[in-house]
Amino acid sequence: MQTVDALLDEYGESHQDPTNKLIHWICVPVIVWTVVALLWSIPFPALLHTTGVLPVNWATIALVLAQIYYFRLSFKLGQGLLAYNILMVWLTVMIEAASPWPLWQVAVAVFVLAWIGQFIGHAIEGKRPSFFKDLQFLLIGPAWLMAFIYRALGISY
Repeated sequence: MQTVDALLDEYGESHQDPTNKLIHWICVPVIVWTVVALLWSIPFPALLHTTGVLPVNWATIALVLAQIYYFRLSFKLGQGLLAYNILMVWLTVMIEAASPWPLWQVAVAVFVLAWIGQFIGHAIEGKRPSFFKDLQFLLIGPAWLMAFIYRALGISY
């Protein structure tokens, strides 16, 4: 397994242009939310579903698996991403409750728009998205943004 620094550096190679970076600051969090919302929308077996504080469904299972990956890369960075992922679950619950449309429909529409933005950013950059080389970079995008926040705050990871 590559180190967190090696993965962040490799991801950063195709994210140098200021416009592409700005687009990623907007679109990566939005895409993460849409994936959480889409997974949240998939029916989950009733026998396995709980109604406690943290529901068990496809989204929470995927987020637990992502958190294991993040904690293995960097425990400190994983802590920030855990807070972020909890925010994504909260946002999903709030949007599902407030939206007049089914959650999955909102998520699909936003997902398509955010990916259009991502591809525009990469066209401006002149480099292909990192995940074309390795799918794990779909998980590195949020970590790359969180690492930037940590560095700006002087927090080591």
